[in-house]
Order: sequence, then C-alpha cells, then structure tokens
Amino acid sequence: MTSRSRAFTGRHMAAIFVGGFAIVIAVNLLMASIAVGSFHGTVVDNSYVASQNYNGWLKQAAASKALGWQAVPHRRADGRVVVETLAVPAGARITGTAEHPLGLRADTPLTFAPSAKGSWVSDQALAPGRWQVRLAIRSGGEAWAGEAELR
Repeated sequence: MTSRSRAFTGRHMAAIFVGGFAIVIAVNLLMASIAVGSFHGTVVDNSYVASQNYNGWLKQAAASKALGWQAVPHRRADGRVVVETLAVPAGARITGTAEHPLGLRADTPLTFAPSAKGSWVSDQALAPGRWQVRLAIRSGGEAWAGEAELR
C-alpha cells in the first residue's frame, strides 16, 4: 500500500484563508442580527435632555410606590390589553401608551374601561409583537405611573 501525499499549494492556503474569514463574517452577522432583534431599550432623540429629567422620574417613581397601587398589564387573545390592579380606588381613571421598541410602529394611545373588580380593558387592540406599555392611573389628586413589557 502506497501513500500518496499531495503538495500544499497556494490554492489550499487561499481556501483556508477565505474559509476562515467567511466563518468570522458569518458569526459577526449572526451576533449583530441577534443583538438588533433582542434590543428592547428606549431610544431618545436627545440623551442629554433625557438625562436632565432623570431626577424627576425618580421622584415620580417614589411617589407611585408610596401609594401602594399595583397594575399588571397583559394582552388577551383579541389583542386588547387588560390591566389587573390592586389597591386602586374604584373611581380611578387609567390611560396608557403602547410604544413599539425602536419605533418600528407608531405609538398607540390607550384608554381603559372598568371590566370587573380590579380589572380594566383597553378600548383598542394592539398588533402582535413586543410592546412597552406606559400606564398612568389618576384618582382625585393622586397619580401613579408605571410601565411593563408585553410580548
């Protein structure tokens, strides 16, 4: 039995070189598409102006927490948003805005009507996909604000 070895040529080296770069480029494209597809952060027009409001947002969050109200939104099969509340006064008014991450769809204003004890249903259905819902609850002179992600 004879073993026949082939010479390592420039074509072999070129194939290895091109193959290596193809793997690196493919992995980079995959990671970039995963990063863009999974990003659910908030995009602002001017980060400096947004940073100036940060302390106000912290005060508003502390005031909302002090009220003890809780609101958990979820989406029904028909696309309408249901907000389950706890400790929210009966005469409260709930409004909201559904924002699509990265602005792929227009913001959708939502108003809610009481459905059952502690449950509120939106007047409008949301399109399928990921949404960030910002809720505002007002009762008398008290105000609560919060947000949650819907998938």
